[in-house]
Amino acid sequence: MREASTELLERMPDGSNITDILMARHKRNPQHALYAVKRAGVWTDVSAAELLGQVSSLAKGLINAGIRPGDKIAVMSKNRFEWTVVDLAGWFAGAVVVPIYETSSAHQVQWILSDSGAKLVFVEDESKAAVVGTAMQELPAPLPVWTMAGASPGLAELRAQGAAVSDEELEQARTSRTLEDAASLVYTSGTTGRPRGCIITHGNFAELALNTTEFLPAILKEPGAKSLMFLPLAHVLARAVQVICLAAGVKMGHTASMADLIDDLRTYNPTFLLVVPRVFEKVYASAKQKAHDDGKGRIFDAAADTAVAYSRAADARDCGIGSGPGTVLKLKHAVFDKLVYAKLRAVFGGRVGFTVSGASALNPQLAHFFTGIGIPVLEGYGLTESTAPAAVNLPGRNRIGTVGLPLPGTTIRIADDGEVLIKGIGITPGYHNNEVANRANFTDGFFRTGDLGTIDDDGFLTISGRKKDLLVTAGGKNVAPGPLEDALREHQLVSQAVVVGEGKPFVAALLCLDPEGLAAWCKSRSRAGLSVAQAGADPEILAELQGAVDYANNLVSRAEQIRKFTVLQQELTEASGHMTPSLKLKRTQVIEDFTEEIERLYS
Repeated sequence: MREASTELLERMPDGSNITDILMARHKRNPQHALYAVKRAGVWTDVSAAELLGQVSSLAKGLINAGIRPGDKIAVMSKNRFEWTVVDLAGWFAGAVVVPIYETSSAHQVQWILSDSGAKLVFVEDESKAAVVGTAMQELPAPLPVWTMAGASPGLAELRAQGAAVSDEELEQARTSRTLEDAASLVYTSGTTGRPRGCIITHGNFAELALNTTEFLPAILKEPGAKSLMFLPLAHVLARAVQVICLAAGVKMGHTASMADLIDDLRTYNPTFLLVVPRVFEKVYASAKQKAHDDGKGRIFDAAADTAVAYSRAADARDCGIGSGPGTVLKLKHAVFDKLVYAKLRAVFGGRVGFTVSGASALNPQLAHFFTGIGIPVLEGYGLTESTAPAAVNLPGRNRIGTVGLPLPGTTIRIADDGEVLIKGIGITPGYHNNEVANRANFTDGFFRTGDLGTIDDDGFLTISGRKKDLLVTAGGKNVAPGPLEDALREHQLVSQAVVVGEGKPFVAALLCLDPEGLAAWCKSRSRAGLSVAQAGADPEILAELQGAVDYANNLVSRAEQIRKFTVLQQELTEASGHMTPSLKLKRTQVIEDFTEEIERLYS
């Protein structure tokens, strides 16, 4: 059994809560810009004083509406500044905030509202209000619904109704919560069943924020630091990062949809980003395909190889092996920096000094590529139950292929069977209304993550996969599907890949085609556009996919290699029920829904 930990750096005062972070920011400098809001294409700063004013008036509205300390309020919206104001206002009123993914179905909304016992719901607009309305038909009584944009009743009305609430009443509610009290109920993504409400305390959020700020000063204490949030705020990682940025005084902006991301990056110019692996995969695949379409494929491929080699050499040097990139490699890197890398950095806004990759595993090859082009990737690790960040790589101590060192105040242990166990300031005190899950998921004060991993001699954690995802073939070979699936998704044509083979004679794969990638692929070859169904039987497409499979197979032993694959006739998406809102694969659901396709692979 191996263990790694990092000492606690900062503590919140006893009796305090998250709201004290905003109060301290305001006291330090009321005019400091904490947020930026995009209005009519222009980013407008929001000062600490303006934010505190908006939050306080809305909190008074909540108190007037009957919300008392400990009550639950739900929020269902895309990313927007108002989401943040509602979150903070809920905490100022002493409430427990319950986020709901804006893509959730009425059935999912009904479960969360019912299980949490929410007393009020904020929605983005009329369309979300309609979903909540359908969900409430199954509740004992309807709940008040307030909209953030468009339709009435809205935030302005709620604020106006709170005018009668005194400052003393607000202060009493704000200071009623302690670090041990619940700040949020975050419902797990439900990859293996019905979502569970994970209790996140004020201490979980606030103490992680203080310690992360001290742990990553090169990112969070950089003068003029700013970030753009496009991971959904219903995800615990996005909320945790928001509190971290508030504690550090980092200016935050929001992007509501992936369609707006590229333009928002260009106009906002963030200094660091929280990125999910799929973004890296799409940017790389698109850039590679565009280069090949423009007849510059050989230049791009050489530039990519150079970036990876440069990053690997630097990584080895940082680990005490070798002296880093040699003279020739440095010269090649400098040439490609002008030809290729600068253009790719411009896609991210041109000022990004670091990216933090989370939510799911990132292929190390991609991490080396982006690090090598001048967008360093620091991979981290965490779960809803750890308030997201539990480990992260550091600037100057970045070991690609690992998920880094434990955050301050966190201890990570590897059990005898390889499972990663965590305890510390970020770990939830338990699940809401679910003692069965609490008994099953905690042991000796440690949370059982369900992930498999190792800790090296320097304390860096490496995740090898999920215990439940590990395949055991008929020949007794253990196969971790993650690395194969990561490599397959690098191909322009592949949106998702599911490796199968439990109890079977060999490993196989289900592949899903990416409609955008397929259209670009057809265009580059002057072929008429193919539907997903047509492409799945097209010999040229199948040959291209076989090439992707061959590439992935080079990364594993012969016994782990994919022998056969089939192309599914549909995408695996959140709407289809096969992906979580944070883009994690619901493996069990996929295998259940595509049993016939899997069996045909072995017939």
